[in-house]
Amino acid sequence: MTKTVERPPAVRVRPVKAPSPAGDRRRRRLTDHLRAYGFLIGGLICFALFSWYPAIRAVVIAFQRYTPGSDPEWVGTANFTRVWQDPEFAAAWRNTLTFTLLALLIGFAIPFVLALVLNELRHAKAFFRVVVYLPVMIPPVVSALLWKWFYDPGAGLANEALRFLHLPTSNWSNGADTALVSLVIVATWANMGGTVLIYLAALQSIPGELYEAAELDGANLLQRVRHVTVPQTRFVILMLMLLQIIATMQVFTEPFVITGGGPENATVTVLYLIYKYAFLYNDFGGACALSVMLLALLGAFSAVYLRLTRSEETV
Repeated sequence: MTKTVERPPAVRVRPVKAPSPAGDRRRRRLTDHLRAYGFLIGGLICFALFSWYPAIRAVVIAFQRYTPGSDPEWVGTANFTRVWQDPEFAAAWRNTLTFTLLALLIGFAIPFVLALVLNELRHAKAFFRVVVYLPVMIPPVVSALLWKWFYDPGAGLANEALRFLHLPTSNWSNGADTALVSLVIVATWANMGGTVLIYLAALQSIPGELYEAAELDGANLLQRVRHVTVPQTRFVILMLMLLQIIATMQVFTEPFVITGGGPENATVTVLYLIYKYAFLYNDFGGACALSVMLLALLGAFSAVYLRLTRSEETV
């Protein structure tokens, strides 16, 4: 009698479906996005707390009577009216606009000329780039204090140099007629390093064939600058001009440290007047109202800047 051995039932093995490449890409992209947002969330929180919230709060306070330790009171446009009628208001805007105009005439041409000179150098380019950029690395307050000593009408280095050359001395930052120009010189010296490097990068991106063609046509140096350099760098020139207008209309360090707004309110700027309203007059409503006015003007220049950069990207 033969014994039959029962065989176990066959197990059906389902084929394992291989993951699709499209699904892997979607999961990987989602993981990368979550990781990127995780890194960005800290920066967004800092911007919200220290930039966006103070800006929004300043706009609200501009329509309130607000002093520390008391409840704010809604006053509408009374702060704007009071600031507008302040005699220092007209002087501050006049000085700010004059400073901006002088900065364009003095501080806009000098970096471009220096960039042209550095671009033509054949030796020691790196050394002169460091020399030109060195003032940018000095803290603004330290730079202003150095120039305050330099402008001292008694033992200052500027008047000592003029006496050595047998030239008449000047009151520099202590004179009502020369104080604003003196501050423009300080701001130009302190900030031109970055502008020079940007110009230099733009100049070095110009194809050399254009200059060779201009030389074959008999163009001299000034003609090459006029017909080749300026047209090829016009977008960079325009962008830096707008950025310089925005920056110079917010000048504060130089009049605060060197002149204190004097003499005779000759160097009181809008930003310095905002400081006086807030921390000397204890009038935060007026300070915020003046800040909103400055914000509106600078916002217009910023809108022009963004529009031009977008149009250039689409070309």
